[in-house]
Amino acid sequence: MAIDYFDAMGAERVAVPERISFALDHYAPPASRKTAALHDRVRDFARRHGIEWREVGEGISHQLLAESGRASPGRLVIGADSHTVTAGAFNAFATGIGSSDLAAAMISGRIWLRVPESIRVVLTGARPCRLDAKDIALALLGELGSSGASYQALEFEGSAVAGLDMDDRQVVSNMSVETGAKAGVFPADAITSSYLEGRTEERWVAVESDPDARYARELFLDISLLSPQIALPHEPVNAVPVTEAIGTRVQMVFLGTCIGGRVTDFHQALEILEAGGGIADGVRFVATPASKTAYLDLIGDGTISKLVEMGAMVTMPGCGACCGTSGPVPGDGMNILSTANRNFKARMGNAKTSIYLASPATCAASAVTGCISDPREIGC
Repeated sequence: MAIDYFDAMGAERVAVPERISFALDHYAPPASRKTAALHDRVRDFARRHGIEWREVGEGISHQLLAESGRASPGRLVIGADSHTVTAGAFNAFATGIGSSDLAAAMISGRIWLRVPESIRVVLTGARPCRLDAKDIALALLGELGSSGASYQALEFEGSAVAGLDMDDRQVVSNMSVETGAKAGVFPADAITSSYLEGRTEERWVAVESDPDARYARELFLDISLLSPQIALPHEPVNAVPVTEAIGTRVQMVFLGTCIGGRVTDFHQALEILEAGGGIADGVRFVATPASKTAYLDLIGDGTISKLVEMGAMVTMPGCGACCGTSGPVPGDGMNILSTANRNFKARMGNAKTSIYLASPATCAASAVTGCISDPREIGC
């Protein structure tokens, strides 16, 4: 769509091609001639304008941005996907924009944004057993609702931040948009620096609010008081403790997406699957790595072969089944437990299903039993 607008605006070149990256992730692999033609058009545009493009199978744009070091403190990151906010984990201001805005930015190298108000989110407490970053994110959604942070930036701080690695922070930043937030920004610290070492040679400077900064609101969340969470159909903000849905039959479990397809997510799921005795009969377990790098790492350490031996369907890196444009589509009447960030009706390509959202640990524990289960019951 951005290319359509680019052409409609009569543009002949992009302003700064080295600052642009395309990723063929949502329709990977293409499931129709029309989709294959769209991919060819993106490739052709990228070649003509000297733009980097990441091929089908390389992975999801947000994960690739992180792995490449292109998301770093102080940067402004914009993308024609609402979950561009993921890069806020790197102390960047990252936000999703419309396709026409993206076209204008490609042409001019500039963008107009209103500076948002900020909500200060203070995370405290020690993380309990089996509490995942996804649980923290869902609890936050439950607090703020679907519009509680509309066009505002969530600024995360507090003693618990030091206990969140970069994978964790990306999960929380990613799901900030489900509250209506314009961005979800973490501070830059030693964990940020360690992750970026070797990924980028560019100098960066941490960005933080002034001591006398004024906030629209302050929210305090003690994660030591949280339990594993689950989002009930058909909204991510329908977050409740998993104990409220215990026993609900599950026919499909999806491990993957930009917040559930990293190496750490697969390792966590495999640990629980092995401890619980494998995948239950009648459960379709689909696993999709977030990037080729993650996929190769998981092949190298034996994780993929172990999942396949258990009966899991492992698909190529990308968005997979998350948005229903590629990958396995669930059947009518299925209950699906997913590590994804959205569970809107028809999200996975079939309006006659019910999608529940949870952490990799909860998804794995439920795959073991065949019904929604508390991951603390397995090896905690």
